[in-house]
Amino acid sequence: MAKDYTFKNTIPLAPLKIIAMKNCADFGRKVDEYIVGFRRNDSEILKARETNLEFRGYDRDSYLVSTSCPRFGSGEGKGMIHESVRGADLFILCDVMNYSMSFSMYGKEHMMSPDDHYQDLKRLIATAHTAARRINVIMPFLYESRQHKRASRESLDCAMALEEIASMGVKNIITFDAHDPRVQNAIPLHDFDSFPCVYQFMKALLNKEKDITISKDDLMIISPDEGAMGRAVYLANNLGVDMGMFYKRRDYSTIVNGKNPIVAHEFLGTKVAGKTVIIVDDMIASGESMLDTCRNLRRRKAKRIIVFCTFGLFTSGFEEFDKAYKKGVFDYIVTTNLNYRKPELLSRPWYLEADMTKYVATIINTLNHNVSLSDIMSHTEKLQRLITQYKKKEI
Repeated sequence: MAKDYTFKNTIPLAPLKIIAMKNCADFGRKVDEYIVGFRRNDSEILKARETNLEFRGYDRDSYLVSTSCPRFGSGEGKGMIHESVRGADLFILCDVMNYSMSFSMYGKEHMMSPDDHYQDLKRLIATAHTAARRINVIMPFLYESRQHKRASRESLDCAMALEEIASMGVKNIITFDAHDPRVQNAIPLHDFDSFPCVYQFMKALLNKEKDITISKDDLMIISPDEGAMGRAVYLANNLGVDMGMFYKRRDYSTIVNGKNPIVAHEFLGTKVAGKTVIIVDDMIASGESMLDTCRNLRRRKAKRIIVFCTFGLFTSGFEEFDKAYKKGVFDYIVTTNLNYRKPELLSRPWYLEADMTKYVATIINTLNHNVSLSDIMSHTEKLQRLITQYKKKEI
């Protein structure tokens, strides 16, 4: 096995147990399968467990723990853990953006919102708090992450949520491509990690497309706004290509749906004509802004337009994307499987999935051994190796 997944005789902090909440049960099962595979190939530790009690239970058929969050007829709920987690290093996986779930209240079905999922997460934390050795929360889409700063008289929901679960005894909070990772300043004495997804994006794309030329003359990275600059700069530097940026010109005299409407997208950067461009962002919500960016790049005669986006929410459905794809506005949209996506999205000809289950399994396995996460957080070495293999046509 690769060095990332085995730890020789490093003793785990405590027996590993994983709660995959109902909102990400399928994702959790795949993560669990990877961890089972990692540990069954960790031959040195499997030998050591015969003489060292610290490794008892290291090799299991599954690390998943059975739980539920039932509701009373009034809509009130509770968290239940159906097996012991005493002394365990407990990881809770939670997808607050799963909009496919519902509960019954006064005889009517109500769709679950991010608030409902967050409340269930707190119920499970409270249930496990007195027994577990350590509690870690993996929340791929950070709850209320878009409400991360105060523009006027507004609530700071993300900061309040982080403070709340940290005060409940959660040791590690893990997310992916946080909208603004500086929100961790709300809990400066607790562990907070926001992991990048850029390697998985490139891997998914290069496995699909065999004719992309990685050079300054043929490829360019685009940031759709100033918030995504860091991701775009990192990817452009690793690929050795130029980058450009759009900034959103807004009408600050009016507010529509809680925000100032975008008047135009202005572009800063070199020529994109004849190049393959990769747009890098953290999320697609309705998609209006992203499609406007793609249209702008197409008008500038970009040869191929590919979108990398960590979370594909598609809050207004897929119809506008289908129309835009038929008109040649973009070529591919690549998102991760870190949040719930409708099954019909997976069959769209313009959609590619970057699978994150192995990455999440690696993070959990590493943390359980109390080993540094720095190598996992940096994708530089993996990206360089991937690019070299692609150029040599070894992929």
